Amino acid sequence: MTNSTKSESIAPAENFISESDEFAFLLEEVPRLLRREFEASIAEFGLSRTQWRALAYLTKAEGQTQTELAACLELERASVGKTIDSLEKLDFVERRSVEGDRRSWRIFLKPAARKIIPELRAKADAVYGEMLNGLSDKDISTTRAAMTKIAQNLGSS
Repeated sequence: MTNSTKSESIAPAENFISESDEFAFLLEEVPRLLRREFEASIAEFGLSRTQWRALAYLTKAEGQTQTELAACLELERASVGKTIDSLEKLDFVERRSVEGDRRSWRIFLKPAARKIIPELRAKADAVYGEMLNGLSDKDISTTRAAMTKIAQNLGSS
């Protein structure tokens, strides 16, 4: 195959990126931007977004096992184990053994975490407010419905 044949088989650059590509790129960009903004807003606490999410889920349902927390975070148990380890080092959580099962541990918040959770909530709300600025309730509802449908479409394939 000659070079001229190769170049003829490639779509022209102006037609290469479709509207679907641009939409998918935007869907990928928004979480990256949100993560960056959120992590910058909580940097003073020495936490990542994943650590914050773990604390949030533990605030909602304290005493979860690592497996239960992994399901909430949609992460592997090993990744959640590392997150819990780091939160223990920060003195935000503690593991307590499950009676009758020495391999399982329940995760509980410590006073240091309870102290900062209201501040973390305020930081999250500020970032979400910035994210939703200029959008009507209808815009948000429509976007949520579309994102839910996209997630269902991808989850069923």
